[in-house]
Amino acid sequence: MNQIIKESLAKSITYQEYRALVKQLAEENSNTGLEKTEALANYTKLNDRRMKRWDKTVKVTEEAKEKIEAFNRKTTWLIITESWCGDAAHVMPALNKIAELNPNIEVKIVLRDENLELIDMFLTNGGRAIAKVIMLDEQTGEVLNTYGPRPSEATSYVNRFKAKHGVLTPEFKEDLQHWYNKDKGQNIISDVVEILTAVTPIYQ
Repeated sequence: MNQIIKESLAKSITYQEYRALVKQLAEENSNTGLEKTEALANYTKLNDRRMKRWDKTVKVTEEAKEKIEAFNRKTTWLIITESWCGDAAHVMPALNKIAELNPNIEVKIVLRDENLELIDMFLTNGGRAIAKVIMLDEQTGEVLNTYGPRPSEATSYVNRFKAKHGVLTPEFKEDLQHWYNKDKGQNIISDVVEILTAVTPIYQ
């Protein structure tokens, strides 16, 4: 296994530990990461509420559940994130819901700013975008696939806007939040199911 991945795994935390950390930081008016600002602390508070809501409300369809449960390769999902990241707050509860359905999937979480060498191995269009999921074979340490920072439909939506306007405006970011709220984690679930079925063929 790559030494950087190995070192990051050694200091990773569980999803439950991460949720407790974000909750605590929200109460303390703080945030993860190298930069501590009022804006990032406010995003952390907002994300704590978002994750709390999604932890309760994300639903996995029966069809998706069957495919997730059929996945039979022991894997670790190493998720790189920060408490202030809006996309991560929508994506992570859905990922956790999927992992809960299959004992072969273990979720481990690390913070981006404490693991810059790791995120630099998995850049998105040259940027340190999060949340980023590294799917690892538990036995060999091989990187089977990566996922993130956004679900496929949100990525297309962002790319189209960027191509037209150059930068993401505050109004667009608000629209993107509405998209997440409307989608209810379903695009994330279908994306990940597609990845899982590609890793291990599912025989009907």
